[in-house]
Amino acid sequence: MTYATVMVHLDLDESNDARLHVAGDLAKQFDARLVGIACCQPQPSVYAEGVLAQTLVRQLEADANEKLNKLEQRFRAACQNRAENVEWRRAYAVPSEYVAREARAADLVLTGADRVGGLSDPLWRLDPSELVMKLGRPMMIVPPEVDRLQLTSVVVGWKDTREARRAVVDALPLLQKAKEVTVVEIIEDDRDRPAGGRRVADVAAWLARHQVDASHMVPNLSGDAVEQLISHASDIGADVIVAGAYGHTRMREWIFGGVTRDLITKSNRCSLLSH
Repeated sequence: MTYATVMVHLDLDESNDARLHVAGDLAKQFDARLVGIACCQPQPSVYAEGVLAQTLVRQLEADANEKLNKLEQRFRAACQNRAENVEWRRAYAVPSEYVAREARAADLVLTGADRVGGLSDPLWRLDPSELVMKLGRPMMIVPPEVDRLQLTSVVVGWKDTREARRAVVDALPLLQKAKEVTVVEIIEDDRDRPAGGRRVADVAAWLARHQVDASHMVPNLSGDAVEQLISHASDIGADVIVAGAYGHTRMREWIFGGVTRDLITKSNRCSLLSH
């Protein structure tokens, strides 16, 4: 199992340097094909009809076309000497829907952290919280603070759920290349600590049978589980947090559990999420 194709999504109106650096590192480490992708849906933000509507759409499309062309140039420049096999994809489409469809061509999809918490225009900017639920592929969140991916240390944030099991399988190529892997379960009720220890031991043993030498632990910490996981990853200098993505939809409004939401919006290290 490997990442033969890595897809990196680029935003039209913010810096993409961090995710381009990480995508280049992954393409080089896995000798992977690298696909750049960007899109938006140029529609007026105010109601208009007739000639006015047509004029507004043409202006928006011209602006979008200029930005997409510049993004392609930036993507191709970033790929030089890092990925030999590259491709560029673009469209006028709703970003979360378009990237989810095109992900059929990829093993792993990268996008940026959502520092505004899903409050931006969904026709112009991708919402990672929405994308991960549609993707059917692992998604890596790359925060703007990251400038490279060394895979020195990876933390698996374990929770005994379908989503966490899926995430560990999806992360296997990454875990097999990491120098150090730690399986961590955050326990909020001390009565569950012995069972938590057995669970992470099982996961570490399973990883060992897939050529991953992983340690395991149930940290003796108190407080919010999300803060504990991110704090523990910071303490050991982890490059990546692997976790399941949890949420549900209600009239297209995504409501996420704390860990998923904070890894997408607040974490200062890369997070690989699967649903």
